Amino acid sequence: MTKRILVIEDNKDLSHLLQIHLSDLGYKVTCVYDGHKGLSDAQSSNFDLIILDLMLPGMDGLEICRQLRNNGYQIPILMLTSKSSEMDRVVGLELGADDYVTKPFSIRELMARVKALFRRLEAKDPQHTENPKKEIAAGDLVIQPEKRTVTRKGKPVDITAKEFDLLYHFASHPGRVYSRSQLLDCIWGYTHDGYEHTVNSHINRLRAKIEEDPAKPRYIITVWGVGYKFVDAE
Repeated sequence: MTKRILVIEDNKDLSHLLQIHLSDLGYKVTCVYDGHKGLSDAQSSNFDLIILDLMLPGMDGLEICRQLRNNGYQIPILMLTSKSSEMDRVVGLELGADDYVTKPFSIRELMARVKALFRRLEAKDPQHTENPKKEIAAGDLVIQPEKRTVTRKGKPVDITAKEFDLLYHFASHPGRVYSRSQLLDCIWGYTHDGYEHTVNSHINRLRAKIEEDPAKPRYIITVWGVGYKFVDAE
């Protein structure tokens, strides 16, 4: 089935360029140029991916992301931002965006990100999985891959899709140390110099949600000079 992509970007030249290249890859692309229309289309139509600019007339991209996630929409979101501040990207990821690209970017890189997101979606689809993933219990954490839920001490943990992927990958390989580049490749589907802080920010947010004391993590442990690992199996 043809994947449908919604591009919410007020720069019409860039929107048209994205539409051409994404269509060449076989995707069906809809472009809108302001925030209110973008949110309405995202909520009323069945899209497989949203490419979302942060700076938009009417309603900015962060607010669109916030409203979609608060209303239960789990459509993957790839953010576009021309801002140099890391804080804007971190806030977007915390609100539930799945990935980001900073302008100016190469079309080749953005296409790679889109394909990586779709590969991750297909890998999660039970129809593409020969062996169902098993529930993992570690300490007071319970990770249920079929439901894509996490509980701590019996209470649900509010976790984004990418945070879940990262946590489940760690918990599936207890004691194994991963570098930031390896995690980018495993979870995001690409390795790109300069994006290791994406891993750091996700791990920091995960620790804030699952650790009793994030400053002294019990589950996701830093291996200095190498990367991170999940606590060894007991």
